[in-house]
Amino acid sequence: MRIATVGDNCIDYYQNLDQGFPGGNPVNVAVYLKRLGVSSSYVGVIGNDRYGKILKEALASKGVDLTHLYEKEGKTAVTQVELVDGERVFGDYDEGVLKDFKLTEEDLEFLASHDLVVSGIWGKVEDRMVDLKSRGCRIAFDFATKLEDPVKEVAIPHVDYAFFAADEDTPELRNFMEIEQRKGPKMVIVTLGEQGSIAYDGQFHRFGIVPCEVVDSMGAGDSYIAGFLKALLEGQTIEECMKKGAENSSVTLGYTGAW
Repeated sequence: MRIATVGDNCIDYYQNLDQGFPGGNPVNVAVYLKRLGVSSSYVGVIGNDRYGKILKEALASKGVDLTHLYEKEGKTAVTQVELVDGERVFGDYDEGVLKDFKLTEEDLEFLASHDLVVSGIWGKVEDRMVDLKSRGCRIAFDFATKLEDPVKEVAIPHVDYAFFAADEDTPELRNFMEIEQRKGPKMVIVTLGEQGSIAYDGQFHRFGIVPCEVVDSMGAGDSYIAGFLKALLEGQTIEECMKKGAENSSVTLGYTGAW
């Protein structure tokens, strides 16, 4: 099993701790997959600054394939974060060299050599989803809380597994999931924080949480995605996939930073 992640990376800088941690949705998913014993690759770009070096060395130490990680003159992306009662509150975001990130034909072929490709709404690759799909790729995409972002309309027709995040299970949310699933995905999955998660593949599935002490919620959703996708590729049931996602998320909730 080989899974590739592609798109954004950043340093999550915690102002109240005066400390930075490597992060970014695709980066986090790649690391969490390795934690689960899955071979993972990351495709993206970093700056040639101190933060870029930190991020590259951290990913290499986790065993993520970085053969398509590029370094360019400029700054690595930084997200300002505050911790408030264990919940992350995002501040300013400096995109750095990611602003001009574009996939090459070689990158597309590399991604297509994997069993699954994972990206997200800030990854700047939504326009290439059609190219990946034409190469036979299975695609998972994290739209986070951006239920109405223009990126969604570009990407979702080519996505197999669409992940979102919301506060609670409502009739409006279920209607949204049904509408989005009809646009192309095999399945739409929504994480609901303390309320667990819900999935729709023509019928609805619910799963709760794995109780744990919450230290920092950073990376919890990405952990869920990694656990869910590993179980999915193993052929497990949707309920079991949701359970594995929750279990992996509970590990990440227990420490500060994404990983």
